[in-house]
Amino acid sequence: MNFIKNFIQEEDGVTAIEYALIASLVAGVIIGAVTLLGGNINTMFRALAAKISTTVK
Repeated sequence: MNFIKNFIQEEDGVTAIEYALIASLVAGVIIGAVTLLGGNINTMFRALAAKISTTVK
């Protein structure tokens, strides 16, 4: 009976799960931001490289 009481009152596992959920949420936000901005940044760098190459010639 004491084992069950101690198991229910144990909070270390809950804290680890909370940290894992927070880390997965942060990773999801980072992946979403990179996905949304990735194409725009690529286009910007290509335009910049084109302007530099025409200026150098």
